[in-house]
Amino acid sequence: MAKEENLECSFCGRKKSETDLLIAGMDAHICDKCIEQAHGIVEEEIAESKTGNLSKELILKKPLEIKTFLDQYVIGQDETKKAMSVAVYNHYKRLMQVSDENEVEIEKSNIVLVGETGTGKTLIARSIAKMLNVPFSIVDATVLTQAGYVGEDVESILSRLLQAADYDLVKAQRGIVFIDEIDKIARKGDNPSITRDVSGEGVQQALLKLLEGSVVNVAPKGGRKHPEQKFIEVNTKDILFIAGGAFSGIDKMISKRLNMQAVGFGASLEEDKIDEENLLQYIIPSDLKSFGLIPEIIGRLPVLSYMNPLDSETLRSILTEPKNSIIKQYEKLFSMDDVTFTIEEEALNYIVGKAVEYKLGARGLRSLCEAILTDAMFELPSSEEKTLAVTKDYAESKLTKTTLKKLRAAS
Repeated sequence: MAKEENLECSFCGRKKSETDLLIAGMDAHICDKCIEQAHGIVEEEIAESKTGNLSKELILKKPLEIKTFLDQYVIGQDETKKAMSVAVYNHYKRLMQVSDENEVEIEKSNIVLVGETGTGKTLIARSIAKMLNVPFSIVDATVLTQAGYVGEDVESILSRLLQAADYDLVKAQRGIVFIDEIDKIARKGDNPSITRDVSGEGVQQALLKLLEGSVVNVAPKGGRKHPEQKFIEVNTKDILFIAGGAFSGIDKMISKRLNMQAVGFGASLEEDKIDEENLLQYIIPSDLKSFGLIPEIIGRLPVLSYMNPLDSETLRSILTEPKNSIIKQYEKLFSMDDVTFTIEEEALNYIVGKAVEYKLGARGLRSLCEAILTDAMFELPSSEEKTLAVTKDYAESKLTKTTLKKLRAAS
């Protein structure tokens, strides 16, 4: 009995009578108070190591720096670049926040981008992921269906993110997913139908848990082709989702909402005039609801931004100004064969004019350049000629009406 009373904690020196619990080891003892203190220290160290590792790998810059980086790759679209920079900065600040019970919990700021095809929605998302050094994947919403139907399950979105992160779960759980063609899963209509809307509203319902943040069982190689594989649990709480879509026809809904006819005495004032050429700048969440997105999914995509249509001036800048502009890429390709490539200003303006005329957008610029330069890229590597100067006449001779019709049909 006396021997038991002499027992004491090897860490703090408290006697057994002064503690509620004294746990014995091989040749030492520890009391309940020291256990509580040690547990707190361990939790703090784990939290610090997680945020520390994140801050080491993640290259997080201020919103102004993010926008400056995007300016190197994306021409124009200043409003969207600002909105994206702030949303991304806030999202990754949230990840670096040390968890505390009394602290304000910051919610995710998923983004939806509305804009015509070829205006740079995917490029902005890809450029941000490149700058932050985080895994990035693009998925097409058109192939998604409800579970049990022909097509891909919604969970396949995360399978692609895992692949982009080389199956590093920790990296994948703070990556960026770009869901393209989000407008194609809009509700098909309010009228009741005898068939289920498994690729429209059904997919929207399935996406809700991913966008909000939950633990999802993901088949790393895709669920249906490899049913025997083990599932990986992925927590989507810290994954940033960016949705993009052309939302063709939504401008009519915006026009209807704005009531384009002039009404009232003040309707003719200069500041009340509406830019009919770019109605997307007036978009609000209720327009997405009118288009066919369910209110629940709109609520989980709180940051709404738009892409301005590309005019001839912007298309001209896209050809030569960005860090990885189309002309710079061709200069690099030709230089690898020791060919000096130049293109005249008139030829550039001709290409831009055709892109505007045939409504080919930014993607069309690459197609036009490819059509003009294919013959040269085929012949010059094997010839003695080491210079290529593209003039307007040269571009016109290569761009026949048949070629332009094909490009327009493909766009």
